[in-house]
Amino acid sequence: VLLLGAWRFVPSMRKGLRELWRGWRNGRRAPRGSRLPWWGYLGGLGGMFFVVSAAYTVPVVGVAVFTIAQVTGNSAGGLVVDRVGLSPAGRLRLTGPRVAGALIGVAAVVLSQAGRPVGDLAVGFLLLGVAAGAAVAVQSALNGRVSLASSSAAATVLNYLTGTPVLVLVAAVAGAFTRDWPSAWPTQWYLYLGGIFGVAIVTILVVSVRVVGVLRTGLVVVAGQLVGAVLLDAVIPGGARPTWPLAAGAALTLVAAWVAGRR
Repeated sequence: VLLLGAWRFVPSMRKGLRELWRGWRNGRRAPRGSRLPWWGYLGGLGGMFFVVSAAYTVPVVGVAVFTIAQVTGNSAGGLVVDRVGLSPAGRLRLTGPRVAGALIGVAAVVLSQAGRPVGDLAVGFLLLGVAAGAAVAVQSALNGRVSLASSSAAATVLNYLTGTPVLVLVAAVAGAFTRDWPSAWPTQWYLYLGGIFGVAIVTILVVSVRVVGVLRTGLVVVAGQLVGAVLLDAVIPGGARPTWPLAAGAALTLVAAWVAGRR
């Protein structure tokens, strides 16, 4: 709904989508900058896969283990995606600092989740979490390529146009729409802002990947998540108090992003 409303007020969104449509329609005859392979338009499927994986994995293994698994997959996927040149940042060599940054990032997340509840360590669900993180790495790279061929706003719209219908279809097959709806919805207005934050996240990924690549973008996003968790724990009345492992993990992810960028 937010993106449809933005259609009226964001000219770059309309122009970018027209360029993508011309590139899709004209194929090889399209200008080189707007020419994408058919799979280049499917970045939104990575986000869809992440949402579905989290829905089924978190109840089994817990939030802490899923977070570690998906960051592991995202870091490994970022290294591979950058190495093969799938992102618009071009081919980024598999250097010692980049590998070290990825490993430090995973270690930081493991540290940050120390002491948090752990569910059943089912191997299948752990692998699903790793795959979800890798899917987000591919999503970021493909959306970045779309942005380069059109605009960041258009890439964000295309992400949702490709991912949302498939997500609704999966939910329908899984029976999500056959369950009883709640008798009373929450009254706190801010609980309904999750989708808006999702749009912001996709847009930030689209912009950042074009400049620094998938790996470093993923590491900095994780750093932001952990810093945000520390701040929320500190300011929410009656909430959990910030723990030193969480604060140390947040700081260590920033170190990981810095190390990964060393030449």
